[in-house]
Amino acid sequence: MKKYPYLIIALVIFITGCKESPSELLDSYIYVQKEGRVKEDWQVVWQDDFNNSELDTSKWTKIPPNQADWGKHMTNDPQCYGLSDGKLYLKGIVNPDTVNDPRPFLTGGVYTKGKFAFQYGKIEIHAKLECAQGAWPAMWMLAEQKKYGKYPRNGEIDIMEHLNFDEIIYQTTHSYYTLGLKEKENPPHHGTAKVDINQFNTYGLEWYPDKLVFTLNGKETFRYPRVEGVDPSQWPYDQPFYVLIDQQLGGSWVGKVKPEDLPVQMIVDWVKVYQ
Repeated sequence: MKKYPYLIIALVIFITGCKESPSELLDSYIYVQKEGRVKEDWQVVWQDDFNNSELDTSKWTKIPPNQADWGKHMTNDPQCYGLSDGKLYLKGIVNPDTVNDPRPFLTGGVYTKGKFAFQYGKIEIHAKLECAQGAWPAMWMLAEQKKYGKYPRNGEIDIMEHLNFDEIIYQTTHSYYTLGLKEKENPPHHGTAKVDINQFNTYGLEWYPDKLVFTLNGKETFRYPRVEGVDPSQWPYDQPFYVLIDQQLGGSWVGKVKPEDLPVQMIVDWVKVYQ
């Protein structure tokens, strides 16, 4: 009789192992959701709980500096990164060495470019945001393969942006349709949601072939639908996107940085992607 429990366990393991994957895997790192899964349960296909002592470089790369408002202070300086107690700390600081690097501020951010991308599914990021004048933490997505050409032709999905000491977050889509053709109301391309900035919150996006559904703590906050009969550039969201999470500082939207408010940080508990 003792052998039967082991047979049952073996059977459960076998059935679990045979469960059909929700994804088609391209180039070993791009997860494309299989068709016909709209009514299926979500399955986790990729995640990071930040339980290691160092950043998992098989999943993430520190974002290099660039000339955009959001990226001009990005750095790989260890002072802008921390990992402890199962959390990733992305920091914005006053630059302590402007002799070797003349930038007044330094910021930390990570992305999955070239290491993980997905097309359709759900992403959730559990994190806490700190506030400062000029702080602009963001969680967002860009196209991995640039199917339609140069930015903004491939679109941008901003899961969460927060400014200064606001009690709201912004959730937005950008594309040639919204930026080049200025079509920002057909349909509306952004929404806001009230947030308790003193708590950890779960910022999310459910991505379908015909709509983007933005969420906060599991509840829908804004929806961007695919619209028929308009310029095709309205929907560049039919290709794989990668993930960016960064503690930005300064820029034309958020305003000037107040050095006395620094350092400031975004604390990321976990990231999960489902299909």
